[in-house]
Amino acid sequence: MKKDFYINNILPRRKASLFLVFILQLAAYPFWGQGLQKKVLNVNDYSKWGQLNLNELNENGRWVSYTLSYENGTDTLFLKNTKSMLTKSFPAGTNGRFVNFDWFIFQTAKEVQLVNLKTGLKEIIKNAIQYDYSPNTGKLLLLLSQNENQRTLLIRKLDGTGKEQIASVDNFMMDPALQMVLYTSKADTKHTITLLDFSKKNKRTILGNSSGSFDNLAWHPKGKSVAFMEMPLNPSESKMVFYYDLHGNKIYKLDIDVQHELGDSLSITDKSHKLKISDDMQKVFFSVKRKTKLQTTKVSSEVQLWNGNAKWIYPLEEKRKQSEQTYLALWEPFKDNTRLLSNDTLPQIMLTGDQRYAILSNKKQYEPQYDYESQRDFYIMDLSSGKSEVLLKQHSGNMLRTTASPNGKYIAYFEQKNWWIYDISKKSHTNITKNLKSSFFHNEKQYPNNSDVDSSIFWTMDGKEILLCDKYDIWAINTDGSSARRLTSGRETQTKFRLAGYSLVLPARSNYDGIIFDSVDLNKGLLLEASSVRGYSGFYKWSPKLNKNLVYSTSTLLNQFTQSADGTTFVYLEQRYDVSPRLMIKNQSNDSSKLLVQSNPQQEEFYWGKAKLIHYKNTKGDSLSGIIYYPAQYNSQKEYPMIVYIYEKLSNDFYKYIAPSELEDRGFNITTFTTQGYFVLLPDISYQIGEPGLSAADCVVSATKEMIEKEKVLPDKIGLIGHSFGGYETNFIITQTDLYAAAVSGSGASDLKNFYLTVGATGRSNIWRFENQQWRMGKSLFDDREGYNSNSPIEHAENITTPLLSWTGESDKQMNWNQSAALYLALHRLNKEHIMLVYPKEGHTILKPLNQKDLSMRIHDWFDYKLKDLPPASWIKDGLQ
Repeated sequence: MKKDFYINNILPRRKASLFLVFILQLAAYPFWGQGLQKKVLNVNDYSKWGQLNLNELNENGRWVSYTLSYENGTDTLFLKNTKSMLTKSFPAGTNGRFVNFDWFIFQTAKEVQLVNLKTGLKEIIKNAIQYDYSPNTGKLLLLLSQNENQRTLLIRKLDGTGKEQIASVDNFMMDPALQMVLYTSKADTKHTITLLDFSKKNKRTILGNSSGSFDNLAWHPKGKSVAFMEMPLNPSESKMVFYYDLHGNKIYKLDIDVQHELGDSLSITDKSHKLKISDDMQKVFFSVKRKTKLQTTKVSSEVQLWNGNAKWIYPLEEKRKQSEQTYLALWEPFKDNTRLLSNDTLPQIMLTGDQRYAILSNKKQYEPQYDYESQRDFYIMDLSSGKSEVLLKQHSGNMLRTTASPNGKYIAYFEQKNWWIYDISKKSHTNITKNLKSSFFHNEKQYPNNSDVDSSIFWTMDGKEILLCDKYDIWAINTDGSSARRLTSGRETQTKFRLAGYSLVLPARSNYDGIIFDSVDLNKGLLLEASSVRGYSGFYKWSPKLNKNLVYSTSTLLNQFTQSADGTTFVYLEQRYDVSPRLMIKNQSNDSSKLLVQSNPQQEEFYWGKAKLIHYKNTKGDSLSGIIYYPAQYNSQKEYPMIVYIYEKLSNDFYKYIAPSELEDRGFNITTFTTQGYFVLLPDISYQIGEPGLSAADCVVSATKEMIEKEKVLPDKIGLIGHSFGGYETNFIITQTDLYAAAVSGSGASDLKNFYLTVGATGRSNIWRFENQQWRMGKSLFDDREGYNSNSPIEHAENITTPLLSWTGESDKQMNWNQSAALYLALHRLNKEHIMLVYPKEGHTILKPLNQKDLSMRIHDWFDYKLKDLPPASWIKDGLQ
């Protein structure tokens, strides 16, 4: 409000005492006349916060769509004009899509809405549950559902003209070029599958009629053929596969009961893989399963047989049983041939990019092993002859380490710390990275016997080069290893370059038991995302001549970058711990970005903390980083309690905005504590193999002492909290030090020997986690009993003086609740201060909102009592006093 408004309207009505209070408050506010003093954030305010997500730009960058999502489910889809700033809102809108320059389409639960971007008029189409659009023909397809058994396919122009309805349609699927539609329908008891071709004056071709339904529809990648399944009315009858060649206008039928090449013990199934048509149109891939055998003898017991010579222990065998009894088969419609590709001996399968070869393996071959994906032999099969030969011996089963090129000529694999290329036609293996001065393997997670392989792998469109990433840069390497070029120059500035959008999404498509990475056109340039070791981030446009900086920030996090189709405009999200995510726009014609949308503007009404990146060393001299979050009303003349939150390495989240919330699946939210007068510290942890607990204690205690020395931290009012592996670290650290006045451990291990010999949620034993993964012991229990003992909290429970609040889900399959119970029993026997919370029907994290709120409230109560000396909540008083 303006200064004169207060003087003329409010102040005369106040009593003298209130007038004095007002003057003091106004003087405390940093901007005279701009508003009242800020407020302290409380629980009732949290629901005001929403999450901003960028959806897309239209072709010329004039309109942008985005969503704001709230904890109460009142999500809203927005449209904004990037020139006029006109904004339109659509509550509960989803699946938004720009259609050319003039239209925007989106869905709600029971309708589709069309928005004309020129006129602003909106049309609501009731009962629409699915839509698609054919840009070349201008056809809009809408599946209308009046009730569960009555659906209609409506075909029309965007402006509502040229309407046509097809009754009783079950589902539809457009071809990749969006010019044809394959749909299934039902009239009385007869099911029909029809092909409708918009490019040929709406020509209709009936591909089949049956008393059973049609499903598992599949298009050829270029729309030249289709495949589908007939699902018989009688479940005991076999499913059939059909193939239709559009050019030859002929349909082919596979009835496995008539064609016996696959044997009488197999039947076609739709439960494993979808139908797939090969690029050359000669092959259809489908799944088969073993027929259920009738029980001929009565079984008197349901006993489980855990055999001592089993490759997989019984729980894992049971989890994998269904998928292991499903195989991939090949049908050649023009030759009327079928062949089983995968089998009991070699059940895992991938195809080359042109589907001319199969890559087969058996993940059980060398079991029992104690890694997540065990080594195995890989074989390559020529699908034209069915002949197989060895491709790789005792090679990693990690799908990131073996992948076929999209053009079908090569197989790339990672072995002996290098990338290799297998040329299928030449049958040759070439190490393509051995002569480069850069390394393509690393172990940032510090796992034993392991190295990380970057998942950003691409192939050039002509297939002559593969794009691989070292720690910082992108390389284009010839498939014969004859040449290599570094596309970026990140190493010089310790800046990591990757293709934009793929930092969280794997740039690949499914290839049965593997993946095939995407192709990129270097001539069209690459959109890159960049991040530095200091946390700086930005986006670049790479071309063969230049790597141009589009936008870069040294003080905020930039992500969700989207560029308009014409390349003139780009929009991105910007955030920082004290800056709620905001949508920014930039045109190539100017150097400055402009604010489009600011989420959570109400934050300005409240006191808010800030974040600072810290650097410290552990006792071994390792240089480490971390984050310190300051209290919202920080006063450098005052000392504050501090909470230390731990889980491996967290400093990468330095610029991340954290909205306040009680609905956290781990019960802890940094902002709800900083706004209530706490420091929060997140220290990075460096690990020594064989010392997971001791390493954590060294790093965390070192970071905590550094903050006591450098910040206004109350040294006797520091809390410690962690969940899962962080819960284990919390349990262990408080056995090694009395530095912490209170601790909270969620779903944490306490007895490593016991945990080592348990079965996890995947059906595997947890042995692999200790010998090769996060628990970092590197040896078996029987080779290092002393190491397991020295890093087990339960072995040092008598040393604990820190009051502990622990919590666990009673149905946790990842960390059995008995791990928490064991420490509880030990502390109970030792008369230590401890309360344990057990949440029935909850797992490794808390998913029910009511329980999330309960856990959040109790963690606040616990720390407020122990670190702020507030009166204990009744549940704490009853549990401790």
